[in-house]
Amino acid sequence: MATREKETEAEFQKILTDIKAGKFAPFYLFMGDEPYYSDILIEEITERSLLPEERGFNLLVLYGLDVTGREVAEAAMKFPMMAARQVVIVREAQLLDKMDLLENYFKNPSPTTLLVLAMTNKSLDKRGTLYKRALEKGVVLETSPIKENRLVFWIDRYIKDAGKSIDPDAAMLLADYCGTELRKLTLELDKLIVSLGGAESVVTPLHVEENIGISREYNVFELTKALSSKDVSKAFRIAGHFGDSPKQYPLIMTLAIIFSHFTKILKYHAITNKNRSAGSGEICSALGIYPFHIQEYITASQNYSYIKCMEVISMIRKCDSASKSNDRGEATDKEMLLELIYKIVH
Repeated sequence: MATREKETEAEFQKILTDIKAGKFAPFYLFMGDEPYYSDILIEEITERSLLPEERGFNLLVLYGLDVTGREVAEAAMKFPMMAARQVVIVREAQLLDKMDLLENYFKNPSPTTLLVLAMTNKSLDKRGTLYKRALEKGVVLETSPIKENRLVFWIDRYIKDAGKSIDPDAAMLLADYCGTELRKLTLELDKLIVSLGGAESVVTPLHVEENIGISREYNVFELTKALSSKDVSKAFRIAGHFGDSPKQYPLIMTLAIIFSHFTKILKYHAITNKNRSAGSGEICSALGIYPFHIQEYITASQNYSYIKCMEVISMIRKCDSASKSNDRGEATDKEMLLELIYKIVH
């Protein structure tokens, strides 16, 4: 796992543990590119900092676009009503006007207020005094998005934490379908976990098809497998299906997945060329795949040389560029995808 991802997860778990134990900071500042973590922490803070009957008068949720830094500070300085504390949550705090006016509050936060500022896809300047003041008396969490090559492992752990397990192919389907947006991914994972009930314990590709709507036969995962093995007829069949359903299978998304796949094959070549004795565990970790899938990449590396992979990546980039300009002429998305598949496998 990348260092920044490890730091994000470790910091998140520490903050979550303290909150669950009733150890609250005077204020929290959540920022960065992955809002999933702040969603979980805000939910826990709301649940554990106030009794249900106290929330009506002592829970205030604001939005950065609607208030200023001064108004947030004024709200935080108010006293709770018939409770030990009040909770003030500011969502989309990156939109706060005059956010710097919170600096004085950060110096001397109210002992009866728990203030939460949640910024989305933005962080404070770490050289600024506001950030430094936040660090002195509050808790700051800066998050980074999960890397694509760690996604299947994140899915596996999430499912295991729920007391279930997931088939490697099902995990790959979800990773390809949902991408690295954890909010979307966890919604789909929770849906699958609920669908299993108590009788079943393993999420399979069939569960994904039935509950998420991803076809086991016609999906980008099956397309990349067909390309790896140079199963030309299957690759054309799937690509044709995608072309007939452009809303469900947008060309830009399909190109992104094929690009990612050939990048992994290229990386496989680089690893094995550099270290002939590299173990499957090392390779799988670098590529972000299950050991279950290593044979596919061995086969793909035999079918596509390092140079061919570079050529394919160039083809994909040209196709993507043409699809967004007049260079495509009168070609449809389907025709462009089929032409690309032909060039890849020949």
